[in-house]
Amino acid sequence: MDSRYLQTWADSYRQELTENIMPFWLKHGLDRKHGGVYTCVDRDGSLIDTTKSVWFQGRFGFIAAFAYNNVEKNPEWLAASKNCIDFIEKHCFDKDGRMYFEVKEDGTPLRKRRYVFSECFAAIAMSEYALASGDHDYAEKALALFKQIQHFIATPGILEPKYLATLEAQGHSITMILINTASRIRAAIEDPALNRQIDNSLAALKKYFIHPEFKALLEMVGPNGEFIDTCNGRVINPGHCIETAWFILEEAKYRQWDKELTEMALTILDWSWEWGWDKEFGGIINFRDCRNLPCQDYSQDMKFWWPQTEAIIATLYAYQATGDEKYLAMHKQISDWTYAHFPDKEYGEWYGYLHRDGTVAQPAKGNIFKGPFHIPRMMVKSYMLCNELISGK
Repeated sequence: MDSRYLQTWADSYRQELTENIMPFWLKHGLDRKHGGVYTCVDRDGSLIDTTKSVWFQGRFGFIAAFAYNNVEKNPEWLAASKNCIDFIEKHCFDKDGRMYFEVKEDGTPLRKRRYVFSECFAAIAMSEYALASGDHDYAEKALALFKQIQHFIATPGILEPKYLATLEAQGHSITMILINTASRIRAAIEDPALNRQIDNSLAALKKYFIHPEFKALLEMVGPNGEFIDTCNGRVINPGHCIETAWFILEEAKYRQWDKELTEMALTILDWSWEWGWDKEFGGIINFRDCRNLPCQDYSQDMKFWWPQTEAIIATLYAYQATGDEKYLAMHKQISDWTYAHFPDKEYGEWYGYLHRDGTVAQPAKGNIFKGPFHIPRMMVKSYMLCNELISGK
């Protein structure tokens, strides 16, 4: 029964990736004139804003190569990855070595932010393209950029802090993204800095962000993990936590299913599922308050696309790690709800923003924040996991 279930989903992931998601973005998103990819498109794929999200140049650069490496050796995908990386190298770095957040369609800079997420996604695009193309120079570029990221984070004054000195805090998002960034680069090139970063991020998650008193992984804590009893300090982002859980499971698997890491990841997944799963309407909710007080964010009870896709991956990883049918049941639960509400059967691709009850809040297929990343990554990764589970790897 499990094999049939997994084979059905493996076939579905591959088919939708190759016949729906990738063709949609290659047709409507890829900019063959200026290079790179547009993401601000309406329901039918028509362009609604020519502003380019810099982190999506890296994200789609990664996805196109990741799909090429693990699903199908489609030369159009490999070319799309190179297209995005070329645009990044030509237009997306400022003179100080940091990257922009938004540029015009021709690469004219528009905005920088205090984050290094654009750099992280550019780095994994380069490392994945190195694997796809066999050009090791891009692995070297990815590693050099990663070390720049570490320098930016570690050097006071380069990245503007979120708060003034009156509130010292650290965030979950940069801690978790560096695990995935380092592990993706490590697949293309070995360097001690990558393993050190993964170890440091894992230690920080355990020491600072995991709070058993709330059965939660918090988004923001004090410099030594102190609980900050404010609206922002109490935030639980279930989707983010579930994504972190599968990043940790991936690393546990790399370490021959390290027991401590596996248990840490499963704890985060179980807690976050309990906080995030909407027992009335289904789906993973955006935000919760760890003391069950009202959330400040106006989108707190909405259903966004990406927490659902992260839960699909995480439940498959958890099933692979444990063989516990509970996690396969959770995979079915989240998959059934997600596939009943997000795919647009008329125009293709998926909606991104639903109300709590699952009705569509707005129909655009992309913007600066939604584009070809979480959905195709889920399909590639889940296709791989299903096949591994079927074959018993």
